[in-house]
Amino acid sequence: MQIVTVVLAAIAALLHVYIFVLESLRWTAPTTRRIFGTSAESAETTRELAYNQGFYNLFLAIVTVVGLALWGPIPAAGTALILAGTGSMLAAALVLVTRDATKTRAAMIQGTAPALAVVSVLLTF
Repeated sequence: MQIVTVVLAAIAALLHVYIFVLESLRWTAPTTRRIFGTSAESAETTRELAYNQGFYNLFLAIVTVVGLALWGPIPAAGTALILAGTGSMLAAALVLVTRDATKTRAAMIQGTAPALAVVSVLLTF
């Protein structure tokens, strides 16, 4: 079960690094605007908000990766950090879908691996 947890948490972290790249580094690029369904004008207007949100996603990924690194040598700390990172990712996905039901697909992409990682961590203990 530990391997499953590591794989799921790593996938969740990598996805959130990708989201960071899109939101903080490529927000106004045409491909990113297509992914998020925004116009050039809207992307420019929300650029600073997206930049900040992207870093939030990066920090969640970092917390999760540090948790994975600590899980072997310091299991309690690793578990806490993995749950903090993936649990926050899952919570963000739930906020997204409860705020706007048209974002269900995005919330599923954003929240599935973290949800499965949380369940896997809890089943490991």
